[in-house]
Amino acid sequence: MYIGCDIHDVLHPGTFPPSVSGCDTIKRKKNVASQVTKTKVVCIATTVKNLVTMPLNWFYHSPVVFIGSALLALQQLSGINDVFYFSSTVFKSAGVPSDVANMSVGVVNLSGSIIAMILMDKLGRKGLLLGSFMGMAMSMGMQAVAGSSLVSGFVLSFAMGVGPVTGLLLSEIFPSRIRAKAMAICMAVDWLGPLILYTVLASFCLVGFLFVRKNVVETKGKTLQEIERALLPSAELIY
Repeated sequence: MYIGCDIHDVLHPGTFPPSVSGCDTIKRKKNVASQVTKTKVVCIATTVKNLVTMPLNWFYHSPVVFIGSALLALQQLSGINDVFYFSSTVFKSAGVPSDVANMSVGVVNLSGSIIAMILMDKLGRKGLLLGSFMGMAMSMGMQAVAGSSLVSGFVLSFAMGVGPVTGLLLSEIFPSRIRAKAMAICMAVDWLGPLILYTVLASFCLVGFLFVRKNVVETKGKTLQEIERALLPSAELIY
C-alpha cells in the first residue's frame, strides 16, 4: 500500500524524478535531497529551452494564428450583432409584430445550426464557410429591396456556417502545443472588435470637435451679413 504516492509513480516507478512527498518517505528515504536538486536543474534547463524556442515556435505557427484571428474578426465584422439587434425594427416596419419577429429569427437561427450539424461532415468546414459568407453577402447586398425576408436569409446563412463552424475550426487548426495560447489570442482579437469600433467613433467625434473649433463661427445674436463677413472676411458682399 502506497499512501500519499502519485499513481503514475506507483505503476511506473522511476519514470519521474522523486520529490519530497509522502511517496518518497515510504519508498525511498535516501538521496532525496540530491534528487530534488537534480529535478530543479532539469526544470530550470527546460524553462530556459522554452524561452529560447518559444519565439521560433510562434513565428512558425503565426500564419495559423492569423487565420484563426481573422476568422473571428470577420465573424464580428459581418454585422450579425447589428442584424440581431435591429431585426425587430426591420420586421416592425414590414408590419410584423415584434414578438413574432423575435421568435421567427430564433427559429431560423436554430434551424440553420441544425442544418450545419448535419452537413458539417458531408460538405466540410471550408465549404460551409464559403457558402455562409456568400449567402450573407447576397442577403446584405439586397437588404434594401426586401428587408424583412432577407433578414431571415442573413441569419440562416450565418447559422449554417460562420456561426458554429468558426469555433469548431479553431479547435482543429491549432497544434496541441500552442492551442491554449492561440485560442486566447483569437478570443482577445474577437473582443477587440468593439474596442476598435468605438475608438474609431470616438476619433471622429474628436475630429468634429477640432473642426467646429477651427471653422464654425458663432451665429447667436448676429445678422446674416455679420455671419457672412465672419465666414468670408476677404470677399465682397453680393446682393
